[in-house]
Amino acid sequence: MDDVILLSRLQFAVAVFFHFIFVPLTLGLSLLIALMETRYVRTGDEVWRKHAKFWGKLFIINFTLGVVTGITLEFQFGTNWARYSEYVGDIFGSLLAIEATVAFFLESTFLAVWHFGWHRVGKKTHLLAIWLVVLAGNLSALWIILANGFMQNPLGYVIQNGRAELADFMAVVTNPYAWGMYAHTLLSAWTLSCFFVLGVSSWHLLRKSNVEFFRRSFRMTAPICLVLVLALALSGDIQGKVVSELQPAKLAAMESHWETTKNAPFYLAVVPDEANETNSVEAIGIPGLLSWISYGDADAEVKGLKDFPKEDRPPVTPVFWGFRAMIFFGVIFLALAAWATLQRNRESINPTLMRALVWCIPLPYISIAMGWLVAEMGRQPWIVYGLMPFRRCPPSMCPRRCWPSSSFTACWAFWTFSCCASTPSRARRGRRTKSCWKPCK
Repeated sequence: MDDVILLSRLQFAVAVFFHFIFVPLTLGLSLLIALMETRYVRTGDEVWRKHAKFWGKLFIINFTLGVVTGITLEFQFGTNWARYSEYVGDIFGSLLAIEATVAFFLESTFLAVWHFGWHRVGKKTHLLAIWLVVLAGNLSALWIILANGFMQNPLGYVIQNGRAELADFMAVVTNPYAWGMYAHTLLSAWTLSCFFVLGVSSWHLLRKSNVEFFRRSFRMTAPICLVLVLALALSGDIQGKVVSELQPAKLAAMESHWETTKNAPFYLAVVPDEANETNSVEAIGIPGLLSWISYGDADAEVKGLKDFPKEDRPPVTPVFWGFRAMIFFGVIFLALAAWATLQRNRESINPTLMRALVWCIPLPYISIAMGWLVAEMGRQPWIVYGLMPFRRCPPSMCPRRCWPSSSFTACWAFWTFSCCASTPSRARRGRRTKSCWKPCK
């Protein structure tokens, strides 16, 4: 049984990982494309239309791969995690159904209108199509996050006939934990997309390729990126306080905090020693700062990990370092966004900044992965927090059936990596100078 659990969890983790490579850029790049096309419709400047088409091609590649990689995830709820689906499917399934039948189909329909309608519909209708793609894509993310929010903070259910059944739909869709996650996830996706545009633009500016074209995308995106990074930091602080109230064990793991303490200090240098339930390094403490960060009160009590049974504690080491990595990357993003904003109107943008932005393209992906690692591993050992532990949800597959499924996952990973090459390849080629677009008369 342990082999089946390990294989099933690894398979789901791999599938989620590959799917979420494409999700953030889909959410954020559509917004930037909509802003570019809005400028084109308002000003009549053909350059902004060319921007919308260029970045739109990268968006469509990303969207297509995101759809394909997402399909296998829902199959695994039936194949690997049927007992979980049986127990909470009345709630979890309804949210996924709304996402698929409303948001996803709306997004797909109007993306087709936008992609194939350049010379078939009027400017304003075409602009409306891309804004509906933005709305539907971000609405799709909302229903997925609400489903995950139920796993993090279950609300609106009753236990009947040995399973959780939906009792209050409004409680589920107004879950404060889920809305905090949604804001943080959305802002992180938009930030990632800004750094993607800045990085690709910098690549071409360094090579003197379509300089005026990519200078415009750099100028437009830099201040948006700075605002989003600041908003992302604020949303992270707000969500951290929600975690403190609803998941104190996760907070303790994020900070490697072992002893329950009032006026808890925040240590700038910490190395957790999970085996001995202590920290091997604990230096440069600021009294009361952890209490203040967590609860807005320097004298508040912060629960330590020792207050929770060992079997109910999340794994400390990955959660602690994942959280630290996310904060570290956030500081880098703030510095680069501020620097890019200051440089954006200069005739010659600093080459060091542009090189840094090119190398920065993968960092938001890593940072988002670390954030989800903290969110999901910090919930352990619960598959639904406080309601359903993993030990009550063994996978429904036998090992000999799980191994072929895992082999398929390996093939899937190879295919996904191969397809990922198409996006940077298209981005490096840049914009074609000759356009085949025909305006609608």
